Amino acid sequence: MKTSYGHLTYCSNIHAGESWEDHFAKLKENVPAIKKELAPEEAFGLGLRLADAASKTLQQQQSLNDFKQWLSDNDVYVFTMNGFPYGNFHHTAVKDQVHAPDWLTSDRVAYTIRLAEILAQLLPDEMEGSISTSPLTYRFWHKEDEWNAVMKKATANLLLVVDKLIDIKQQAGKTIHIDIEPEPDGLLDNGTEFLEWYLQYLLPSGIEYLQQGKGMNRHEAEAAIKTHIRLCYDVCHFAVGYEDHAAMIKKFESHGIKTGKIQISAALKGRLDGSTIEKENVINAFKNFNEPVYLHQVVARKKDGGLLRYRDMPDALADSDRADVEEWRAHYHVPLFIEHYDILQSTQNDIKTVLDIQKENPFTKYMEVETYTWEVLPATMRLPIDQSISRELKWVKDLLNNP
Repeated sequence: MKTSYGHLTYCSNIHAGESWEDHFAKLKENVPAIKKELAPEEAFGLGLRLADAASKTLQQQQSLNDFKQWLSDNDVYVFTMNGFPYGNFHHTAVKDQVHAPDWLTSDRVAYTIRLAEILAQLLPDEMEGSISTSPLTYRFWHKEDEWNAVMKKATANLLLVVDKLIDIKQQAGKTIHIDIEPEPDGLLDNGTEFLEWYLQYLLPSGIEYLQQGKGMNRHEAEAAIKTHIRLCYDVCHFAVGYEDHAAMIKKFESHGIKTGKIQISAALKGRLDGSTIEKENVINAFKNFNEPVYLHQVVARKKDGGLLRYRDMPDALADSDRADVEEWRAHYHVPLFIEHYDILQSTQNDIKTVLDIQKENPFTKYMEVETYTWEVLPATMRLPIDQSISRELKWVKDLLNNP
């Protein structure tokens, strides 16, 4: 739905269903009720997540026509897609496999191009299309001395997609951008690493590639790359890394690097610099969120300001007796509208900070709520999915509408 500060939606990765038939059934079940609550008299935007199998079905013209008819009948439009999780995302141990296949593979290239072709047919006129994707690969799948070669190969594969996106723009008049999503323990772990990769790998390789393959001059090639490869600003991920939102956003803008969308999401945090009993209570509270489906990377801030990084919650729990740590932040995507989880807190204030920046000087056209952990939350925190999504979107709308 359209707000004064950009289009707002939620990501349908919260709905189970890896086949298109199953996922479409969930959309039919939930979206009309959410629209009725949030936008009864106006068009409602949807952030579509398609697994690889679902994308192959939806690419078939009859399936696509049926979906387009349903969108029209329900006054719903699609302007952004989540192309990060390729395969199963529910009811199975996802963990680091959320990165598979990574940007070193032809499967990831083909999948992303397929999403772009579908989005080009769904995208309303005069709107850009956004597809978020992984931070190239999972860093622990590769030795550190291999990272340079991995960066080069992943970048080369991304440029194959850029090539296709340029063709789509020329032939269909639709601008679609791939939005790279830095994530803890991705090869692009944080905003700084994303920026370094963009400047040191993507632009030099991309300019040369487009000069040779598309006959562009240097200025045209750089402009095309900055049009079609952007940042996905996931607030949870930036908060887990204790990043300075205003400073990072200013850095991206100073280099002319655009933000394709903000993913509005919240992490868990807890202070560990209290008494022995208080610290023990915080650790025990984190244990309640230790579940086997998703990776819950933890970043600990030490009293001297340094950071310690743990690949998953169990790794942090095993090292919880350290005396030099003052805070933990955990990658969890907890509900936005809840600030306190007993003795723990969410990084809700980070969302408020980012949205305040967006309100003062919009740095993207698109905002997407991404909370997908409802099924693995403690039972006392769960609500029916449509009610949960509606509540989150209302909370964001109130933030945007209030001074």
